[in-house]
Amino acid sequence: MPSFITIWIWICAYLNCAGWALSWLHQLNAGGYAVALALGLAGALVWHQKNKQPLGPELRWPKLRRRFRHAFPLAFLALATLAFLGGALHPANNYDTLAYRTPRVLHWLAAEQWHWVHTDFPRLNTRTAGFEWLTAPQFLFLKTDRFVFLLNVIAFLLLPGRVFGVLTRLGVRPRAAWHWMWLFPTGYGYVLEAGSVVNDMFGALMAFAAIEYALRASREKNLSCLWTAGLAAALMTAVKAFNIVLLLPWALAALPALKLLARRPAASMAVILLAASASMIPTSILDAKYCGDWTGANIEATPIGGGHELIRLPVTSVNLVLGNLAPPVFPFAQSWEVLVQRVLPGKFKQAMAGNFEGSMTKFQVPELQVEESAGLGCGLSLLLLALLARKIRAGEIWPARLFALETLVPLGAWAGLGVFVLRVGIAGPARYLLPFYLLLAVPFFAGPAAGQIFRFRRWRMAAFAVFAVAGGLLILSPPRPLWPANTLLRSLGAEHSPHRLLVRAWAVYSVYDSRVDGFAPVLAALPPDANPLGYLAFDEPETALCHPFGARRILHLCFADSPAQTRARDLKYALVCERTLSEHHNQSLTDWLTANRAEVVQAFQLRLRAAQPPYGWVLVKFQPLPPNTALSTPQ
Repeated sequence: MPSFITIWIWICAYLNCAGWALSWLHQLNAGGYAVALALGLAGALVWHQKNKQPLGPELRWPKLRRRFRHAFPLAFLALATLAFLGGALHPANNYDTLAYRTPRVLHWLAAEQWHWVHTDFPRLNTRTAGFEWLTAPQFLFLKTDRFVFLLNVIAFLLLPGRVFGVLTRLGVRPRAAWHWMWLFPTGYGYVLEAGSVVNDMFGALMAFAAIEYALRASREKNLSCLWTAGLAAALMTAVKAFNIVLLLPWALAALPALKLLARRPAASMAVILLAASASMIPTSILDAKYCGDWTGANIEATPIGGGHELIRLPVTSVNLVLGNLAPPVFPFAQSWEVLVQRVLPGKFKQAMAGNFEGSMTKFQVPELQVEESAGLGCGLSLLLLALLARKIRAGEIWPARLFALETLVPLGAWAGLGVFVLRVGIAGPARYLLPFYLLLAVPFFAGPAAGQIFRFRRWRMAAFAVFAVAGGLLILSPPRPLWPANTLLRSLGAEHSPHRLLVRAWAVYSVYDSRVDGFAPVLAALPPDANPLGYLAFDEPETALCHPFGARRILHLCFADSPAQTRARDLKYALVCERTLSEHHNQSLTDWLTANRAEVVQAFQLRLRAAQPPYGWVLVKFQPLPPNTALSTPQ
């Protein structure tokens, strides 16, 4: 009988392959997906008839009721419930998702195929698409992104089982693994993404499952587990390209089982092709084709792999420590930033410039832990450090067998961490390591001390405090507050309060609350014939222009487009961000209007980021060109 996680991995892999296949056939539409889903269901029925096994796992309600009578599972269930409520009550408002992850899928669906979007914003094209292919059917059939959060709710609910599976198969005692399987998902990054629409949680689930199933295949000599492990590893890389370094510990875990592939070579080859199609390989091939770099980094403004290792090592390491040890609430963030800038040597700041995103060079600590930057969090991190200190006192620090899987697999993850630290300069590194932390922490859990500590009252109290703080963060979370944030802050006059923290709280909560409708004034002013609508902006929440999905097509304008190229795309109107013109293209709005023979229909001041004041946008109308102007379509 297949478990739910097994079924989920195969479904996700199939949807990834279906997306690429339908794109190749130019059938990325309702009819194409209907055929693909019918074929998938037919394949499941054939498997069911051949193997005489049920299509899904059996839910044993008495067993579940007994499990959640215990305090740790009940606390985890409370967190899952809060996460679900946050996602259900609030629209998808994560900035990156609104700026490029959702828009890219809408561009593909509008063209009925994956295509290299004509844009100056490279993230629409270069980023891996593993999570996006899971959202495409939702956008196509439901015309909304309101249910994307369920992907992360499912991932969160499946995390404890994967933690237990990985730990026990790497030599951790079942008693210790049972306690930590409920505690580990309280890491702030996991909890805050549980009701979100970002993809790190999904990547973490696939990374944990890939290791778990690889270890199962090696120990049980089970070929189907090896197939599932390969699909999970492929999805892990398709979600985040950084996860490719976790293929080392995965390969170490799967190595003893690879000879099992020879048992059924034809079926194994089919699974390998399925895994390759569901991995980052298609995106890497397309990146290499269109921008000459399989990572896509050479056309992105974000510094990913530049700078000397002697600079990257301390900067990324310190940011990781801060990201994992920062308190849940830190009202002194501004004073901290001023202090850091005062004490950093000028030459060091010059060496960092251009090689790291801005917050990395400032060693920022957020005022409130949020999904965009959170790692394990200080609660879980401090528990692990206390456990490490106890293990050192007990003399349990050295592994019993150096060349056993229990030692080599975690060492592979630590090697991957070293590569990440030396090569990546993107803000919020603690968040990107959510798929890494479990393997990195395995040495902490080895030995009897990790299970015995919860016999002591102070450890149990500390654990429940960690659960409570995680629940508090879910309640306070600016994207999905479970308290009347805007109503209460408005009643306190927070927008014009003399207290800086109240003003900041109003800015954050109000902007998150209105971001999904951030372009409402623009939509209200659009003429009926403004479809398709031109769009000249860089890293702005484009999705807010698209509701309901499919009602309006957005076509990006590149700065280098000629007036003739714009008219060739049947564009009559465009929305232009003045900040994009000035900051990215060093041109005034007046000069752009003159060069493109356009006139302003209406101007807007919109606030779409909590950290920035409102900035200007204009709706423009293109004037007819002289009759002899040659038209050409942009490449």
